[in-house]
Amino acid sequence: MRSSSKLSFTVLAAFILSGCNASSPAALANHSYSTNFPLTENPISEGGKWVNGGTTGLDWTNIRTTANVEAYGTSSGSGMGYDDSTAVLQNYGTWGPNQSASGIVYVTSVDNSDSQEVELRLNTTIAAHSITGYECNYSMRTDGTQYSSIVRWNGAFGNFTRIAGPATGIPALANGDTLACQNVGGVITMYHNGKVINSVTDTTYTGGSPGIGTDLGGGDGSSTNGNFGFSSFSASDAAGRIVPASTK
Repeated sequence: MRSSSKLSFTVLAAFILSGCNASSPAALANHSYSTNFPLTENPISEGGKWVNGGTTGLDWTNIRTTANVEAYGTSSGSGMGYDDSTAVLQNYGTWGPNQSASGIVYVTSVDNSDSQEVELRLNTTIAAHSITGYECNYSMRTDGTQYSSIVRWNGAFGNFTRIAGPATGIPALANGDTLACQNVGGVITMYHNGKVINSVTDTTYTGGSPGIGTDLGGGDGSSTNGNFGFSSFSASDAAGRIVPASTK
């Protein structure tokens, strides 16, 4: 979601603890999930676990994947730029209210003239013509105007509330950076390479599922969708294992 209205890390201690192979999606203890996006899918499914903002939400767009490379958006890049590409683990059981999501940034090029974003989702529910939950967005700009925001989605297309930010002066994202967002007892906190860059308290949503999103803003053509996204993703609702370690 545009803010105007609004890991390189070792993939998660959870992988190490579980002994899972990072080349395939893996269920972990305490209702967790990790993936390096091993399949080429449009939209992302990974065995039916993911629900998408285009296929199910209808008014938004889907996340797609290139095997072992990237998960990225399918936004139109036109209009107000509110058709964020969104996918959450809604078909992967019931998640607890304390949720964390983290991902490794994948980027080949950015457009500093627009509001391209990668997004982590928490406590999100997708239904026909409705998305509710929290979006932690990270600007892809690299010219000093980059920002981060926390946005509450209220249901209908275009109905959202920016509840934190935009925080400015944050480091520009680079390929391989670690992003993380957590909701613990209604305190929502954003991280870049392990450092806090934004935080707010909001207790509107305690259900829903974690996931990912991207946005092109209002001016880029859809051909730029594949220029940025995530190369891996992990989520958990396990207390005490929220933010992944970073090697940066």
